[in-house]
Amino acid sequence: MKLSRSLGEAEARIALDACLQELQRRGDDAVVAVADNHGELIALWRTDGCGLAPIAIAQNKAYTAARLGRPTGDVGRDTKASGDDVHYHGDARYVGWDGGVPVLHNGACLGAVAVSGLSGEDDLAIADIGVSAILNRLD
Repeated sequence: MKLSRSLGEAEARIALDACLQELQRRGDDAVVAVADNHGELIALWRTDGCGLAPIAIAQNKAYTAARLGRPTGDVGRDTKASGDDVHYHGDARYVGWDGGVPVLHNGACLGAVAVSGLSGEDDLAIADIGVSAILNRLD
Protein backbone atom coordinates (compact mmCIF):
# COMPACT_ATOMS: atom_id res chain seq x y z
CA MET A 1 0.00 0.00 0.00
CA LYS A 2 1.30 3.42 -0.95
CA LEU A 3 0.53 6.17 1.53
CA SER A 4 1.02 9.82 0.69
CA ARG A 5 1.17 12.96 2.75
CA SER A 6 -0.92 15.96 1.84
CA LEU A 7 -1.54 19.50 2.93
CA GLY A 8 -4.59 19.97 5.12
CA GLU A 9 -6.59 22.74 6.72
CA ALA A 10 -3.81 23.76 9.13
CA GLU A 11 -1.26 24.23 6.35
CA ALA A 12 -3.80 26.04 4.18
CA ARG A 13 -4.42 28.53 6.98
CA ILE A 14 -0.67 29.09 7.36
CA ALA A 15 -0.30 29.82 3.64
CA LEU A 16 -3.39 32.02 3.47
CA ASP A 17 -2.27 34.08 6.46
CA ALA A 18 1.23 34.59 5.04
CA CYS A 19 0.00 35.51 1.55
CA LEU A 20 -2.77 37.79 2.79
CA GLN A 21 -0.37 39.59 5.12
CA GLU A 22 1.94 40.27 2.17
CA LEU A 23 -0.94 41.43 -0.02
CA GLN A 24 -2.05 43.81 2.72
CA ARG A 25 1.52 45.09 3.17
CA ARG A 26 1.72 45.81 -0.55
CA GLY A 27 -1.78 47.25 -0.76
CA ASP A 28 -2.70 44.73 -3.48
CA ASP A 29 -5.75 42.56 -4.11
CA ALA A 30 -5.65 38.98 -5.39
CA VAL A 31 -6.95 35.46 -4.95
CA VAL A 32 -5.00 32.86 -2.96
CA ALA A 33 -5.73 29.16 -3.46
CA VAL A 34 -4.30 26.16 -1.61
CA ALA A 35 -4.65 22.63 -2.98
CA ASP A 36 -3.92 19.16 -1.61
CA ASN A 37 -1.52 16.69 -3.22
CA HIS A 38 -4.16 15.76 -5.82
CA GLY A 39 -4.65 19.40 -6.80
CA GLU A 40 -8.06 19.61 -5.17
CA LEU A 41 -8.97 22.84 -3.43
CA ILE A 42 -8.55 23.08 0.35
CA ALA A 43 -8.94 26.84 0.73
CA LEU A 44 -9.52 29.93 -1.35
CA TRP A 45 -9.56 33.61 -0.41
CA ARG A 46 -10.46 36.55 -2.64
CA THR A 47 -9.66 39.96 -1.25
CA ASP A 48 -12.40 42.58 -1.47
CA GLY A 49 -10.91 44.54 -4.37
CA CYS A 50 -10.09 41.58 -6.59
CA GLY A 51 -12.09 40.75 -9.69
CA LEU A 52 -13.80 37.45 -10.50
CA ALA A 53 -11.58 35.95 -13.21
CA PRO A 54 -8.65 35.29 -10.82
CA ILE A 55 -10.83 32.91 -8.78
CA ALA A 56 -10.78 30.15 -11.41
CA ILE A 57 -7.23 31.00 -12.48
CA ALA A 58 -5.85 30.66 -8.93
CA GLN A 59 -7.65 27.34 -8.49
CA ASN A 60 -6.25 26.06 -11.78
CA LYS A 61 -2.74 27.25 -10.92
CA ALA A 62 -2.88 25.35 -7.62
CA TYR A 63 -4.29 22.29 -9.41
CA THR A 64 -1.55 22.35 -12.06
CA ALA A 65 1.32 22.87 -9.61
CA ALA A 66 0.13 20.08 -7.32
CA ARG A 67 -0.68 17.59 -10.09
CA LEU A 68 2.60 18.12 -11.93
CA GLY A 69 4.79 18.92 -8.93
CA ARG A 70 6.21 21.92 -10.78
CA PRO A 71 5.75 25.68 -10.76
CA THR A 72 3.10 26.63 -13.28
CA GLY A 73 5.27 29.22 -15.03
CA ASP A 74 7.89 26.54 -15.71
CA VAL A 75 5.20 24.30 -17.21
CA GLY A 76 4.09 27.12 -19.52
CA ARG A 77 7.59 28.08 -20.60
CA ASP A 78 8.58 24.46 -21.27
CA THR A 79 5.50 23.71 -23.37
CA LYS A 80 5.91 26.95 -25.31
CA ALA A 81 9.59 26.17 -25.98
CA SER A 82 8.67 22.74 -27.32
CA GLY A 83 6.03 24.25 -29.60
CA ASP A 84 3.18 22.62 -27.73
CA ASP A 85 0.20 24.12 -25.95
CA VAL A 86 -0.12 23.69 -22.18
CA HIS A 87 -3.30 21.70 -22.81
CA TYR A 88 -1.20 19.16 -24.69
CA HIS A 89 -0.92 17.45 -21.29
CA GLY A 90 -4.54 16.38 -21.71
CA ASP A 91 -6.15 18.32 -18.87
CA ALA A 92 -8.08 21.50 -19.59
CA ARG A 93 -7.45 22.77 -16.05
CA TYR A 94 -3.68 22.97 -16.58
CA VAL A 95 -2.35 26.50 -16.92
CA GLY A 96 1.10 27.83 -17.68
CA TRP A 97 1.09 31.27 -16.08
CA ASP A 98 3.37 32.11 -13.16
CA GLY A 99 1.85 31.99 -9.69
CA GLY A 100 1.29 28.31 -8.85
CA VAL A 101 3.96 26.76 -6.64
CA PRO A 102 4.13 23.14 -5.44
CA VAL A 103 4.90 22.40 -1.80
CA LEU A 104 7.79 19.93 -2.08
CA HIS A 105 8.95 18.23 1.12
CA ASN A 106 11.21 15.20 1.50
CA GLY A 107 10.88 14.36 -2.18
CA ALA A 108 7.08 14.48 -2.25
CA CYS A 109 4.60 17.05 -3.50
CA LEU A 110 2.21 17.76 -0.61
CA GLY A 111 0.04 20.22 -2.54
CA ALA A 112 0.37 23.74 -3.86
CA VAL A 113 -0.19 27.42 -3.18
CA ALA A 114 -1.28 29.74 -5.97
CA VAL A 115 -1.99 33.43 -6.39
CA SER A 116 -3.79 35.21 -9.22
CA GLY A 117 -4.82 38.79 -9.87
CA LEU A 118 -1.48 40.57 -10.13
CA SER A 119 1.41 40.30 -12.58
CA GLY A 120 2.86 36.83 -13.00
CA GLU A 121 6.00 37.97 -11.17
CA ASP A 122 4.01 39.27 -8.20
CA ASP A 123 1.68 36.24 -8.16
CA LEU A 124 4.74 33.99 -7.99
CA ALA A 125 6.46 36.02 -5.27
CA ILE A 126 3.42 35.93 -3.01
CA ALA A 127 2.75 32.23 -3.63
CA ASP A 128 6.40 31.55 -2.72
CA ILE A 129 5.80 33.31 0.62
CA GLY A 130 2.89 30.95 1.33
CA VAL A 131 4.93 27.87 0.43
CA SER A 132 7.84 29.04 2.60
CA ALA A 133 5.50 29.62 5.54
CA ILE A 134 4.23 26.04 5.26
CA LEU A 135 7.71 24.54 4.90
CA ASN A 136 8.98 26.52 7.90
CA ARG A 137 6.31 24.85 10.04
CA LEU A 138 7.03 21.36 8.68
CA ASP A 139 10.76 21.35 9.48
